[in-house]
Amino acid sequence: MAEDNNWERGVLEKLAMSAIQEQRRARHWGIFFKVLTFGYLFLVLFLIMGWFDNKEAVLSDKHTALIDMQGVIAPDSAASADFIIPAMQEAFEDKRTQGVILRINSPGGSPVQAGQINDEIRRLRAKHPDIPLYVVVEDICASGGYYVAAAADKIYVDKASLIGSIGVLMDGFGFTGAMEKLGVERRLLTAGANKGFLDPFSPANPEQQVYAQQMLGEIHQQFIDVVRQGRGKRLKETPDTFSGLVWNGQRGVEMGLADGYGSIESVARDVIKAEEIVDFTMKEDFTERLAKRFGAGVASALGYSAQGGVSLR
Repeated sequence: MAEDNNWERGVLEKLAMSAIQEQRRARHWGIFFKVLTFGYLFLVLFLIMGWFDNKEAVLSDKHTALIDMQGVIAPDSAASADFIIPAMQEAFEDKRTQGVILRINSPGGSPVQAGQINDEIRRLRAKHPDIPLYVVVEDICASGGYYVAAAADKIYVDKASLIGSIGVLMDGFGFTGAMEKLGVERRLLTAGANKGFLDPFSPANPEQQVYAQQMLGEIHQQFIDVVRQGRGKRLKETPDTFSGLVWNGQRGVEMGLADGYGSIESVARDVIKAEEIVDFTMKEDFTERLAKRFGAGVASALGYSAQGGVSLR
């Protein structure tokens, strides 16, 4: 009888140990799959938010550095000096860089931002004389975009690209007629005769308009000087060159605003002689995009807006 009890006890112990081991295995596999799932989600999150470095992990001995300048040139945009300048500095300082391509697709924007980028291009070209910088124009390189491009060694376009628009504008609205019809009275108090400069809710002031036109003329002349300095004898000036007109790529080459036709691939392969292209463009991360959108939403809710800014567009 004692032997039967021992046998039963042994069987029960084996069954209990087997169940415990099965639970342990199940728990271990559960932990493994949870870790695997979290790792996968973490990887997807990194890719979506752009946290990985955008340059290739393994580089050859020689490569062409690419920097994208897309959209309106403004302090809070991806085409701002804060984004473009550090990318150019990194590209020029990389010992494997044989040449730099700045790919532009921009209608223009801030003359200050464009001027800062232009200045930095000329500084980097002087510091690294063996590394050329070429601009490749996609759809449009106008106004502030061309202000930047003028600093390059050469400018390449497509025949249908839009290029030029060498001019300056300051735009706004006048609401005095609408206010009269609505019976709205403007009450503007200032300390300083011109503090309400070109106020859209006040009648136009001829003296202020003359001053604004003079200021625009001075900025326009700065733009002209930059283009003449950058293009040199290649530029074939006509009365329309600095009038603010825009031309297609074919006319741009004929006028000396561009040097020829090319894409990033053809310029890397045939001009720089380094077919491998490494992207040095700085990307906004998720937190920056979220902060900007939140800031813009708050500003919109509070009724803030920018009026009458000077623009190379």
